[in-house]
Amino acid sequence: MFSDELKKYSWADTTAQIAAMTDADVRRALARTVLTDRDFMALISPAAEPYLEFMARRSRAITEQRFGKVVSMYIPMYITNSCTNSCVYCGFNRHNRLDRVVLTPEQIERECKAIKQLGPFENLLLVTGENPRIAGVEYIEQALKVCRPYFSNLSIEVMPLSADDYRRLTRAGLNGVTCFQETYNRERYKIYHPAGMKSKFEWRCDGFDRMGMAGVHKIGMGVLIGLEDWRTDVTMMARHLAYMRKKYWKTRYAVNFPRMRPSESGFQPNVVMSDRELAQLTFAFRLFDHDVDISYSTREDHRLRNNMATLGVTSMSAGSKTDPGGYAVYPSSLEQFAVSDRTSPCEVAADLRALGREPVWKDWDAVFDENSARAAVYCS
Repeated sequence: MFSDELKKYSWADTTAQIAAMTDADVRRALARTVLTDRDFMALISPAAEPYLEFMARRSRAITEQRFGKVVSMYIPMYITNSCTNSCVYCGFNRHNRLDRVVLTPEQIERECKAIKQLGPFENLLLVTGENPRIAGVEYIEQALKVCRPYFSNLSIEVMPLSADDYRRLTRAGLNGVTCFQETYNRERYKIYHPAGMKSKFEWRCDGFDRMGMAGVHKIGMGVLIGLEDWRTDVTMMARHLAYMRKKYWKTRYAVNFPRMRPSESGFQPNVVMSDRELAQLTFAFRLFDHDVDISYSTREDHRLRNNMATLGVTSMSAGSKTDPGGYAVYPSSLEQFAVSDRTSPCEVAADLRALGREPVWKDWDAVFDENSARAAVYCS
C-alpha cells in the first residue's frame, strides 16, 4: 500500500531538496524525456521560474501529441451534503449549521434532466459528503443506476470505499473515481481532519490502491492547495502517481490541484499559490507524465482556464453547481465552496473553439459522431 511507500520520504527533507534545486538541476530535467521525482522537484522549484515559457511550449507539444487539440468536458452533480467529518476547511463540516440534503432517486433524475438542458454532457461526476449510514454504497449504487440512462460516463467523488465496494459499483455502471488526499503531510493531516472517517490518513491514502485492485477504469488524484507547502505536497502526489502507474498499469489517471476557495467554514488558506505557480505546476506534471489527464474545475477563473486550455489542461468542468440539487431541485442550497468561473457550458465551448481547441462531450466510443451533432444543436 502507498501509505507504507510514503514512509520512505521525509516531508522536511523533500521540502529542503526542492528549495536547494539549482539552475543546473532544471536544465538537466528539461533535457530528459523520462523524468524522475527529483526532476519533477526541479521543475516546480523557484529555480525553474525563468524557464516557464520553455516549459509551456514543451507542455503544449506533448499534450497535442498525446491528446490532440481536444478538451474533455464534464459536470459535477452533488447529491448530498450530509457528512460525518469535521474538515476545518469544508462547507459541509458536520458542525456547520445548515439544512442537510439527501436527494431521492426522483430528485436525482430531475437533476439529470436539468443538466441535459445545459449542454450535451456525457461525463458526469457524482459528489457526496461522507455519511455512510444514510448515503453509503447502496445509495451511491442506486444513484449510478438512475444516472446511467442520461450519461455515458459516470464517475464518483465520495468517501473512500473497500475494493469489494468499488467492484460492486463498477458493475452498476461506474467508470471512474476521484479522490483528494487533501495533503500528504501525515503529521499535520489530523489538524485539518480532526474527526470522522476522513481523519484516518492511511485509510484514505490507501483507497487508491483499493481502486486499482478493483480495476476501476480511471482514477483521479489531487491535493488541496492552501493547506501545506504546495511544492512538497504535489511532489508526494507525483510519487504516488508513479507508484500507481507501475502497480496498476491498466488504469487511466487524472490529476487535479484545486486552489482553496471561500466556503461556509471561513477557513483561510495557509498557503497561497499564484496563477503563475499554478501554470508552472501544470507544465511540470505534463512533462513528468505525458499521458495523465490534467483537469481544471470551475474553482479557477475563466481567463486562466482559457489560457491553460492550450498549454496542458485536457479536461474541464463547466456550469458547475456545488450545492446538492443546485441544478433544479434546491437551486439555493449551501455550496460546498464558491465557484469562480460561472460561464455557461456553451460559452466555455465557444471560447475553446476560438482558441483552436475542440470541446469533447464524449470521446471514447463509436457514438461520438452522433453526440457531436447533438453538441452542434446545443451550442451553435
